[in-house]
Amino acid sequence: MKRARLSDRRGRISQVGGSSGRSARLRDLALLRRVRDRIDREYAQPLDVEALARGVNMSAGHLSRRFRAAYGESVYAYLMTRRIERAMALLRRGDLSVTEVCFEVGCSSLGTFSTRFTELVGVSPSTYRRAAAGTAALVPCLAKQVTRPVRNREAPSPSSS
Repeated sequence: MKRARLSDRRGRISQVGGSSGRSARLRDLALLRRVRDRIDREYAQPLDVEALARGVNMSAGHLSRRFRAAYGESVYAYLMTRRIERAMALLRRGDLSVTEVCFEVGCSSLGTFSTRFTELVGVSPSTYRRAAAGTAALVPCLAKQVTRPVRNREAPSPSSS
C-alpha cells in the first residue's frame, strides 16, 4: 500500500495509510465477531445495542455503524433474524403455541414478533406452523436450510405468489 507523507502546520511529517489503520480495522472486526457470536448464543436474552456495545467497550453509535458496514444489516435486524430462525425451528416442532414460541425466543411483544416473522418468512407464524407439518419428516439441518428466513424484507408477499 502506498503511503503519503503529510506535514502539519509546524512542518512535522507523518505517514498516512500505514499499518495502524489496518490493525484498528482488524481489531474492530474481531470485536464485531464477538458481538455477533454473543447474539447467536444469547438471542433469547433481553439484548439491546447499548448492552452489546458496552460488552466490547464501544459506543452504541460506533457499534451500529461498524456492524452495518461489516455485515450489511443493523444489529437489531441480525438479532431478530436469529430469533426468527429459532422460532421457525420451534414452530416446526409443533409442541408450543405461537405465543409460547414468541417468549421462548426472547421477544416481549407478540405483535412485533408476528410482524417481523411475516416480513422475514412471508407468512404469519400460525400459517407457518400449520404448513410446517410437511417439513416434519425432513432432517433438522435440511429443514433449517430449506426454510431459512429471507433478510431485509425480501420475502415475497402472499398476494404476489
